[in-house]
Amino acid sequence: MAEVKLFGNWGSPFSCRIEIALKLKGVEYEFIEEDVYNDNKSPLLLKYNPVHKKIPVLLHNGKPICESVVILEYIDETWEGPSILPKDPYERAMARFWTRFLEEKCFPAMKQASWSTGEEQEKAKEEATELLKILEGTLSGKKFFGGDSIGIVDIVANFIAHWFIILQEITGLELLTQEKFPKLGQWLDDYLSCSIIKENLPPKDKLTASFQARIQAATTSK
Repeated sequence: MAEVKLFGNWGSPFSCRIEIALKLKGVEYEFIEEDVYNDNKSPLLLKYNPVHKKIPVLLHNGKPICESVVILEYIDETWEGPSILPKDPYERAMARFWTRFLEEKCFPAMKQASWSTGEEQEKAKEEATELLKILEGTLSGKKFFGGDSIGIVDIVANFIAHWFIILQEITGLELLTQEKFPKLGQWLDDYLSCSIIKENLPPKDKLTASFQARIQAATTSK
């Protein structure tokens, strides 16, 4: 059997993406927990990802693959099982386009809206709202971003489904609601009701406590 190891962190949406993909494919792996928040990264992580020095890193037969979206594509091309990317070249290109949109546009804006304050936060909220409107439009007539089954765009969007929703509850931010975005709201329900997704997301109470501690630390340091 191929040796597969994943260097990640229990609360990271990025390493969670990889766990979901491996579970969808039925690949057995060893999870190696990294302490990424206290600048206490292991020598092995620094060895296998010397460029970015961050998680996730997938180690397959001793060979490291870095960057979560790159790893997702590698998993899809390496192992049999449900397809993560579409087979059709055009649909595959579109899936890559939307993963970039999530990575480069949505994630930074939603992160900024969650963690900033004042005028900076208001600007980020406006930007995030416009980006969510675009995502809402892509779901017309579809259960998931990739169609009838979970694909790479859904997996990359996992930070919206779990992490961002929890942050909204903690901070009182009402950016993504069922009333404002009914299609995204339905996607959330369908995505989170999938057993593999549900079983591999960080526990809500543990993630909530982690976020609250970070908010408290940020407030104290001001």
